[in-house]
Amino acid sequence: MITIKSKSEVEKMRKAGKITGDTLKMIEKHIKPGVSTKQLDKIAHDYIVSKGARPGFLHYNGFPASICSSKNDAVVHGIPDKRDILKEGDIISIDLGAAIDGYNGDAARTFPVGRISEEAQRLIDVTKQSFFEGIKCATHGAKLGDVSAVIQEYVEKHGYSIVRDLTGHGIGRDLHEEPSVPNFGKRGKGVKLAAGMTLAIEPMVNQGNYPVEMLGNNWTVVTADGSLSAHYENTILVTHGECEILTL
Repeated sequence: MITIKSKSEVEKMRKAGKITGDTLKMIEKHIKPGVSTKQLDKIAHDYIVSKGARPGFLHYNGFPASICSSKNDAVVHGIPDKRDILKEGDIISIDLGAAIDGYNGDAARTFPVGRISEEAQRLIDVTKQSFFEGIKCATHGAKLGDVSAVIQEYVEKHGYSIVRDLTGHGIGRDLHEEPSVPNFGKRGKGVKLAAGMTLAIEPMVNQGNYPVEMLGNNWTVVTADGSLSAHYENTILVTHGECEILTL
């Protein structure tokens, strides 16, 4: 069931969203060669807790960490590890959430590690911009397929592919709620958007082809062809005008 948030619920979502966004801003300062993904996980965990919130990902469906740290060809759900050391030229997607007063925020960014190739930077930039193109359609009365189609069109126009096996989602009391939010689709199709809906919109973009596969840890999803992947996500509130981004 898709929930429409009340004014008081929206205020709680804003609070969770702010902590989530601020955690990503803070963690960006620590992303450099020689740092382990386990260190990044601890930094994010401690920051979220210091704000009176709890890490939304920790133990969610058994996930063992407070962030997902997905490097290079990892699309999503990379598990932080003290042996997983960042190297110059890597790209890393950090996906995390904060929960407070019973409501969740969820956001992701792909960051460069030191100096990266122009092509890797272009992938990051296109992935981020595809989100902002898509949310131009995220308004009361529009169809969800409008958002999905615009993201797909923007990504493919730039020569990349959009992951099909993973989607965004509704969010609120639960980290994952209805509806699913694909990053590909047809305009005029799908759920009708209404003011008060809160959605986590998250393009996942591959440098190569869109097929992905699961690693043996049953969490981490990687590109099937070994190409780079980038991820950009925010939690948004649908309104009668421009949507409000809760995690920036």
